[in-house]
Amino acid sequence: MTTTPPPRTVFTAEDYRARMARAVDAATRAGLAGVLVAPGPDLAHLTGYTPPADTERLTLLVLTPEREPVLVVPALEAGEIAHATGAAALTLRDWKDGADPYALAAPLLSASGRYAVSDSTWALHLLGLQRARPGTSYAALTDALPMLRAVKDARELELMAAAGAAADATYEEILTVRFAGRKEREVARDLAALLRHFGHSQVDFTIVGSGPNGADPHHEAGDRVIAHGDMVVMDFGGLKDGYGSDTTRTVHVGEPTPAEQHVHDVVREAQRAGVEAVRPGVACQEVDRAAREIIEEAGYGDLFIHRTGHGIGVTTHEPPYMVEGEELPLVPGMCFSVEPGIYLPGRFGVRIEDIVAVTEDGGRRLNTSGRAMALVE
Repeated sequence: MTTTPPPRTVFTAEDYRARMARAVDAATRAGLAGVLVAPGPDLAHLTGYTPPADTERLTLLVLTPEREPVLVVPALEAGEIAHATGAAALTLRDWKDGADPYALAAPLLSASGRYAVSDSTWALHLLGLQRARPGTSYAALTDALPMLRAVKDARELELMAAAGAAADATYEEILTVRFAGRKEREVARDLAALLRHFGHSQVDFTIVGSGPNGADPHHEAGDRVIAHGDMVVMDFGGLKDGYGSDTTRTVHVGEPTPAEQHVHDVVREAQRAGVEAVRPGVACQEVDRAAREIIEEAGYGDLFIHRTGHGIGVTTHEPPYMVEGEELPLVPGMCFSVEPGIYLPGRFGVRIEDIVAVTEDGGRRLNTSGRAMALVE
């Protein structure tokens, strides 16, 4: 197998400058004074900078309509920012150990402003800002600006499609390995190796649930030995060139029983219905309803125990969510999973998942591998 290539740099400083400007515009329309972004996926999306998220030192992007974007950063990490493509669009305010970074950040904030704060911000840092600017208030970025990363541009969609194609290639290749007599974790290792072989720099999950373990949607691949006659749920994905893949297929070791084939057929039809419900202006919940209706009509409604989908982009799980009660309308450029499932405790489970991108007149699958039940050895 080939070595995984490093993520490509495909965005320019102007791309990042435009993203930050759109974030400020969105905050203004929402009645907010600005956006505060700590290390995590939002910072990577807005600036191309990916410092460690697990640090007690404050790194904070401050986006407000009054000034150009400012990045408050530890002095010892300031040199790393030069490697980020979006660095040219930022003004740096660095601070040294022993100084108070919140006192440095406070003048950048309105004394009584309300700010959207990235979900990954440590409570330590948020409390520090509140002490330094006691009149400020804050809202979670996901709640206040749910569309910030939801709509992908043309270049992002290309990367999403490439990640999906790599996941499809992984699936096609895994069908050639032996399942019977091997442990779930061994097949999971094969999936991870194949994802990397086909260009993923990061593997986020490789779920392999065989037989009764398939009835647990988030089963961790373990030491159960896969046997002839097992249904096997495989859910796998990660990041390729900074954008996510996530796909699920359910295969069978040997010939399925009529009951197993029937359940698989129901899930396949539900997944088709969910995808066909995708079009601009439709509420997210309608995708969930379309898939769920098929499963309920078949008598398995109580066995479909999770939402139909989640957004995906620079992380493998992010807004929007295809779930009852989510009335956010679909917009061209949104990408999310459609993944209905049926889970029969103690017996087996079935899930089928594709990533779908909203187009001007419908939806486009970013996964094209076969959804019929594949038979493996």
